[in-house]
Amino acid sequence: MGGVKGVVLDASILLGVSVGGGHSGSPTSLLPGAEYLLRGLRHSKVPAGISYEEGLSTAEVNLLQDKVKLYSFDSFFLRSGKAADLVHEVSMAWGDKEGSFMYIVSDYKKDPFLGLDSTKWITVILRHPGQESKDDIIFASTSKIPRTIFINKVEEVPFIICLFNKKSMGKDVLIVGYLMKPSRGEDFAKRGAFPWNPTQNGLIFVPITYELPISSQVENIDGLLLKATDEIVSAEMNSSSEFTNRILFTKGMQELLRWTEQINCPVIDPCSNIYSILDRLKIQQLLLGLENLNSEGQSKIRGPHFLKLSCFGESQLEKRLVEAKLSLPTIVKPQVACGVADAHHMAIVFKVDDFKDLNIPLPVVVQEYVDHSSTLYKFYVVGKKVFYAIKKSTPNGDTLMKLSEGNELKPLLFDSLQSLPMDKENTQSGDIKSKSCGTNKVINLQLVTDAANWLRSTLDLTILGFDVVIQDGTGDHVIVDVNYLPSFKEVPDDIAMPAFWEAIRDKLDQAKTMAT
Repeated sequence: MGGVKGVVLDASILLGVSVGGGHSGSPTSLLPGAEYLLRGLRHSKVPAGISYEEGLSTAEVNLLQDKVKLYSFDSFFLRSGKAADLVHEVSMAWGDKEGSFMYIVSDYKKDPFLGLDSTKWITVILRHPGQESKDDIIFASTSKIPRTIFINKVEEVPFIICLFNKKSMGKDVLIVGYLMKPSRGEDFAKRGAFPWNPTQNGLIFVPITYELPISSQVENIDGLLLKATDEIVSAEMNSSSEFTNRILFTKGMQELLRWTEQINCPVIDPCSNIYSILDRLKIQQLLLGLENLNSEGQSKIRGPHFLKLSCFGESQLEKRLVEAKLSLPTIVKPQVACGVADAHHMAIVFKVDDFKDLNIPLPVVVQEYVDHSSTLYKFYVVGKKVFYAIKKSTPNGDTLMKLSEGNELKPLLFDSLQSLPMDKENTQSGDIKSKSCGTNKVINLQLVTDAANWLRSTLDLTILGFDVVIQDGTGDHVIVDVNYLPSFKEVPDDIAMPAFWEAIRDKLDQAKTMAT
């Protein structure tokens, strides 16, 4: 039996205030959770439509049609408001391929649709407020799939669809819950990363939401894809305690982690594996291990020279910079690498005296500024696959100094997520074959690939990214930044998404093998 081949949303589960023609003159709006469902369906790879009938106000019809257009849905006008109309309109639009259609309707309008063909239709009924039941999401543990399902909130619909698809497709299909900030999830979904129908290797993706009980969601997934840094409330770097005790997650995240541990749900990737990524000092120390990959007579790969500062007013600062092999200009970064608002507030400093007045959150990591002819190589490790892209970057130190002369060489302050100091008159572009460093050496892809595999193994991360620059003069390949679960948006979707799914499936299969 096929899965859900199309979803029809009745207007009654979307519209608020004046639905059905009542409350004349009241503003028309969507019910809570409706927009969440519409956004999710748009990129779910499940055909979707909105149905309505006579009796709605012009404002209500216009609102529904606006959503149909915005989300590229189909629109079904049911003249009689009966099941026969629905079946006819949907079959004309979507055909009669294998699987079941799903109709989602509010309980006060359910009666005409309870007679839908039980072999081709699933009816999902949204309960009235005050009539909720804690037992509604239970059919995942049953062998028989019910044809009529009651839900308490529209946020349950993605789970209902995904659970139905899993049971229809067989036990080899796995449901992956994912949690990340909405904008990040939307970006991934737009690229087709999170379908509600099985991928080519048997994965179904469903968003985790704090609007539903965490326990029932975790119990119904086979693994969790987690961007934990999106759930950080605060990160304390001055404490001498273990780093795990210095990160405060949202209450919802804390509950989610408790439940995944309680029922042994695999997490991609566990928080214990990402703590090094959150600490720029730990990353710099870890990159010292790259030395073991270098061979005499070959390009060298390394991390930048660095120094931790807990205070900008140190009397021996200049001496400490020299001892750390740091020369000006240098780049100053907060020690906490991500998850908090000011983690990306940075500065490029040209004079030692200017450190004392810096407005960068302490403690900081002072990092070598590597001259690299404005060329940055972004590498992405997605499971066993390694991809890269070439990007424009900041200019060499002498150019930065010229750009800052009009400002008396005061530090350049910037947010690395929004803007970087750029030399607009000397930008470069091209492909890997045309790029060379100051010693006419192109990037050593084998060396960087070896480093990618070493980082993946050392950090034990499934998906990570890192930035490489090639130092002018020496040809050193310098890894200047490391992050986890990047968007890898520079990689074409038809290449990136299968690799993404393969990496997740391999991780879940590995976890299953280890558990048996």
